[in-house]
Amino acid sequence: MVSTLRTYLNKNSNAAPLAVFRILFGIMMCFSIIRFWYHGWIETLYVAPKFHFSYYGFEWVKPLGNYTYLLFIICGLAALLVALGLKYRLAIITFFLSFTYIELMDKTTYLNHYYFISLMSFLMVFLPANARYSIDALLRHKAYYNVPRWTIDSIKLLLGIVYFYAGLAKLNSDWLLKAQPLKIWLPSKYDLPIIGDTLMQQNWFHYAMSWSGMLYDLSIPFLLLYKRTRTFAFILVVIFHVFTRVLFPIGMFPFIMIVSTLIFFDAQWHEKIIAALKRVLKLPFSKTVENHETYKYKSKVPILITVGLFLSFQMVFPFRYLAYPGELFWREEGYRFSWRVMLMEKMGIATFKIVDKKTKAFFYVDNTDFLTTFQEKQMSFQPDFILQYAKFLGDHFTAQGHENVQVFVESYVALNGRLSTPFIDKTVDLYAEKESFKPKHWILPLKDEIKGL
Repeated sequence: MVSTLRTYLNKNSNAAPLAVFRILFGIMMCFSIIRFWYHGWIETLYVAPKFHFSYYGFEWVKPLGNYTYLLFIICGLAALLVALGLKYRLAIITFFLSFTYIELMDKTTYLNHYYFISLMSFLMVFLPANARYSIDALLRHKAYYNVPRWTIDSIKLLLGIVYFYAGLAKLNSDWLLKAQPLKIWLPSKYDLPIIGDTLMQQNWFHYAMSWSGMLYDLSIPFLLLYKRTRTFAFILVVIFHVFTRVLFPIGMFPFIMIVSTLIFFDAQWHEKIIAALKRVLKLPFSKTVENHETYKYKSKVPILITVGLFLSFQMVFPFRYLAYPGELFWREEGYRFSWRVMLMEKMGIATFKIVDKKTKAFFYVDNTDFLTTFQEKQMSFQPDFILQYAKFLGDHFTAQGHENVQVFVESYVALNGRLSTPFIDKTVDLYAEKESFKPKHWILPLKDEIKGL
């Protein structure tokens, strides 16, 4: 086995797929940053709110006021430099750090594809994506025709993890046996031309979408791997992501996944893409001296160990939810960062009561005094949000001169079409509770079971 692994690690491959991936990834990221700014989301999500929900262990990551705009400029410019292949290593490190900082500023904005971009940009730090078709190659008057094969396969593996784990997550009774939450979401798309008043209202179509989504996620990495099924698989990728983009407001994610899956195609196919880019953009890649040299790592073993540990961690980390009791969709302990994409519809209401422990005097909090509408919606059904907000309220009113402060919450949540039921133990003083990775004893159990992985 060691001999087989060593043989594989010594194999080389045409660098064109890696170069095309770098160019398209950089372009998509740059456009995403511009789009985010254009829609005014920097102001509404990061600058305007009075309070921000931070990730446990990353409480020090905060929005920078008006300097948050500068952070986005740096991130966008870094993405552009990645696409151009100019000072690539510095550019991709800068992009990874700035984008991840943006992602960590407020977990209210958490999306699986933001997490995917952070992971992919981290991986790209260790890949020679500027070996060919880059300004770096022009400046050094030399391009490396080949790169180690594993550098391209590592991207394929990360993409495969995203898809396959998303498919595994769909193997649950709500998704397959109740067509939830699609049965809630799809009928609301009645305004879509032709299919809105017909297919979107049909019960059988809700089940067809649920089952086909599961089968798609589980099979697409393998269909993309094999040459005979690759073109068919890519057509499925385009249809699936375009259709989901029409149905749901998920931003750039569908397009990012479409261009990312091009990495599975042969090098000759990517050479044609490069040739087309040369013609359209008048790129001077022909001035680069090319031979059949292979890019060589100066410190190969540390890089291989780092990438190997990174990818191994990605295969194990999504299963951390097994360490927690109760229903995952209800408690959400171990839910994030595990490729559970659009699996549930939760709505909640949370009313906070500030109590003087000694006198028992109390008053209720108007959440709109501290949270935006979007923040309040997210907080109302996520336990770690509720705890963090409760501690913020306790600190706030203590600083205002209130004594012996206790914070209680009366919370009700509806999950995937179920009736709204009590969510948090209203007798527990959340201000006295500490955030940790331990199970939260104050979450009331769901009186139902969702079978599955």
